[in-house]
Amino acid sequence: MTEKPWHRQYDRGVPHSLKPYPETTLLDVLREAAHERPGEAALLFMGASLSYGELERQSSAFAAALVATGLRKGERVALLMPNSPQMIIAEFGIWKAGGIVVPVNPLYTEHELAYALTECGAVTAVVLTLFYEKLNALRGSTSLKQVITTGIKEYLPPIKRALFTLLKEAKGGHRISLVQGDLKMQDMIAANAGSPSPDVTVTHDDPAVFLFSGGTTGKPKCAIGRHQALIVSGMQIASWFGVVLEDRRDIVILNMPLFHVYAQVGIMTSGLIRNFPLALVPNPKDLDDLLDTIRKLRPAVLPGVPTLFNALAAHPRLKRDQSLLKSIKLIVSAASPLHLDTQKRFEDLTGARIIEAYGLTESMIASVCTPVMGVRKPGAVGVPVPDVEIRIIDHVSDGGDLPIGEVGEILMHAPQLMTGYWQNPEETAEILRDGWLHTGDLGYLDDDGYLFIVDRKKDLIKPSGFQVWPREVEEVIAMHPSVLETGVAGVPDESKGEAVKAWVVLREGCQLTVEELKLHCKQELAAYKVPKHVEFRTSLPKSTIGKTLRRELVDQHNRIAEGTKG
Repeated sequence: MTEKPWHRQYDRGVPHSLKPYPETTLLDVLREAAHERPGEAALLFMGASLSYGELERQSSAFAAALVATGLRKGERVALLMPNSPQMIIAEFGIWKAGGIVVPVNPLYTEHELAYALTECGAVTAVVLTLFYEKLNALRGSTSLKQVITTGIKEYLPPIKRALFTLLKEAKGGHRISLVQGDLKMQDMIAANAGSPSPDVTVTHDDPAVFLFSGGTTGKPKCAIGRHQALIVSGMQIASWFGVVLEDRRDIVILNMPLFHVYAQVGIMTSGLIRNFPLALVPNPKDLDDLLDTIRKLRPAVLPGVPTLFNALAAHPRLKRDQSLLKSIKLIVSAASPLHLDTQKRFEDLTGARIIEAYGLTESMIASVCTPVMGVRKPGAVGVPVPDVEIRIIDHVSDGGDLPIGEVGEILMHAPQLMTGYWQNPEETAEILRDGWLHTGDLGYLDDDGYLFIVDRKKDLIKPSGFQVWPREVEEVIAMHPSVLETGVAGVPDESKGEAVKAWVVLREGCQLTVEELKLHCKQELAAYKVPKHVEFRTSLPKSTIGKTLRRELVDQHNRIAEGTKG
């Protein structure tokens, strides 16, 4: 890789390239850790821990059981569960059996779940008992042949397990009756205790994981990640974070859901590669549990999304005791834009420093990150990490490269890009061209190689032919002291073709009128960028990781507009 302008921004100790990458898998990483440090904690969960040796043994036993039930190499296994030891045991067991892991959002509706199972062609699913009945209803309409269940209590400490059985299991819907032929994960592991990994060859080039992405069309598709892609991303991120972290000692919070690329490929893999104990948080929205975990374990890394930092900054416990976060060496914000106001409010409260990261499901992370110790530029998501390249092309006309500072479509090149969308060659060819991933995001590079994201190409608003980037308007609205969060999008307009609309959630106890908000915007924005419509709400629709769903806001607006016409 030739010298790039962003290389000058790297923290001391971060190499410009990590090539050649080893032709290995996470199975090799775990095997080595289990051999060298069998008793050290790999996973921490609700007061209990699981060592590398136990993770290796239990995943091997589960793999042997999967092969005995007929799982063949290349078959997909869906996982429907929150962050928990059994999810990671299941992943390693599936990989050892030659299968492909398909993490699925367990909160999907039956309709969404049916689509996901059909899209990936999963023949087996491992599911938390809480979601078992929902999965049962889909047996006849999907390729699913067998369901394996696990209970959340199985890896709790003894006292918590007993209390859960007594107080929550029956009332919470965790107690189930299995359909004939279905199995319990713990029974399978117990029956195969001591079994070696199956005699299945798993190479670095084999597919390891299917992750669902809307891509550029919004229709969920399975992005295929190779085993080596996980290694590459893990090494890149570990090298970036390693300037402030200590191998084997510093704890990483795994609070972002593992069905998302952020946690699955970014956080989990880098933690395993550097032997950072992973503290699993099953519900990222339970802030009290998250703060309890931080208080007890004193972790060094806290990943999150902007809505998490907004919520934490407003949390009474953190306002009373900012020292709760003093163990944190590194806070990472990713998955959606971090508004400058959110960043400032959180940092002012805690004294911590947030770095941003940018990547896609299709890129299997391939991050652009703020230097941990170096320069942080307002509005920039950072610079490409080792072996990641960024280009900006003209998205309107010829697709040629644009000069520094000009806005165009962001293209990404990296050794870990997805191999394609499962059984979707047309859309694969559209997004992957000549080794470059066409992200669908618009942005620009500055002279130092910092990347500035302007917005999604498809989210561009065009009132009377002008161009308005939702993120720019959101940044201005978020500056108002009465605003907690906001979303901006374009809605149909008879006179302008499209109009700017803002949906706004106010801080508790604050008041703000539409005219006052528009006046605030007029002080910072050209007239055509000022929202024509403003709607105050108590909440905004969000994805499971906290990203504001602009498309859902527009759909809601259009449904109401159609109803009014009728």
